[in-house]
Amino acid sequence: MGPSDTAFLRLRGDISVTPLIDVLLVLFVVFLLIQQTRRVMPIQLPPVPESDAGAPPSPQIVLQLRDDGSYAINGRPVTPDLLGRRLSEVYLERPVKLLFVQSAPQRLYGEVIDAVDVARGAGVQVVGFMPYTSNRQ
Repeated sequence: MGPSDTAFLRLRGDISVTPLIDVLLVLFVVFLLIQQTRRVMPIQLPPVPESDAGAPPSPQIVLQLRDDGSYAINGRPVTPDLLGRRLSEVYLERPVKLLFVQSAPQRLYGEVIDAVDVARGAGVQVVGFMPYTSNRQ
């Protein structure tokens, strides 16, 4: 063993950068995952009822797109030609312009969107979707 071999066996005091980069990458991935779980989804809650005990509660309005191609508002059949006019009459005096749409699975997406467009044109401001039940009211 010569003098060059003993120099090779001495301990080196340099910091290894590879583990440091690995730790930083792990912290970066954890930070990204935490940020994705903190995303806020906007929701709309119903308004707080007023303290008027004498006022009757107003029922929710449900627009049904039935599987036979017909429309109904709260279970009452409506022709497609009169749908916009009937919705305008219903929402004329209502302070909260909220409509729930209930569509049969057989109805096309375009038909649902057309019905929502007609409702928007009749003054509906908020549209909610609910699962379809086959019973006719």
